[in-house]
Amino acid sequence: MKRLDFVDVLSADRSSARESDLNNFEYSYKAEITSVYRLTDTEKLYQIRIVDKVQRHHFAFRPGQFVMLELPGIGEGPFSISSSPSRHGDLELCVRAVGNLTNFLSRVARGTVVGISGPFGTSFPVEEMENSDVLLIAGGLGIVPLRAPLFCVLENRSRYNQVDIIYGARNPSEMLFTYQYQMWRQFDINLEIIVDQADATWQGPVGLITEVLKKRIKTAGNDLSSNTYAIVCGPPVMFHFVCDMLINARLPMQKIFVSLERRMHCGRGKCCRCNIGATYTCLSGPVFDYWSVLNMKEAI
Repeated sequence: MKRLDFVDVLSADRSSARESDLNNFEYSYKAEITSVYRLTDTEKLYQIRIVDKVQRHHFAFRPGQFVMLELPGIGEGPFSISSSPSRHGDLELCVRAVGNLTNFLSRVARGTVVGISGPFGTSFPVEEMENSDVLLIAGGLGIVPLRAPLFCVLENRSRYNQVDIIYGARNPSEMLFTYQYQMWRQFDINLEIIVDQADATWQGPVGLITEVLKKRIKTAGNDLSSNTYAIVCGPPVMFHFVCDMLINARLPMQKIFVSLERRMHCGRGKCCRCNIGATYTCLSGPVFDYWSVLNMKEAI
């Protein structure tokens, strides 16, 4: 089992946030980064706590929603909440260093003061999924928004029937949250992992995520219509193949849910970069049922 590496580095001058800098931002909560963990070479997990105890107690979100994180002097961006909704004002955000904000964020240390706004957006209907089989399907960074509904299932395991996680990564070094796989399985979760490219350490299956899904569908007699819900998160190109397989297995499109959080930018419907026709992903999403997605031109 991979060790979770703790990061405690000095902040760069620009990313060393001063509390007074937050006066230049519109934010709902003053928060502090309490821990930073290195998951891979490009992803880190940030544990963030709302400072005010009363605000922290009353903060609530639903799985699939996101917050805006504001780094004083740098900017802000939308990030899916990757922790349990039961933890309230103690949030976990998994961030990949790919742009200006996220690269500066990758250099900050615990104790850094940030602004948090939200939560925003639609969510996965975890209550509606109770007393049903649940398929959680993630590709790459898609395991991040999938983690919150998974926590809901783990904390209320008796309310759900068979639960399967199907996770695909490009290679073993890019797999996220490896330190939790054993714990997930202890909750009677069927976890199947497949990689596109193996290395010397990998002993599991190699190929496409659809190959694992095909086996799961076959165990259900190629018919998922009776009592199954599915959540699919990952690169848009994956949606077509995975969701088509689910539909061919007679799973209604209204019981397939996807997250389009990758399309979001400003998170408030102002920049118009996430719009799909007249629909703004950050305002009407990021969670949609697949029927709605197919009725939005060029959504995926």
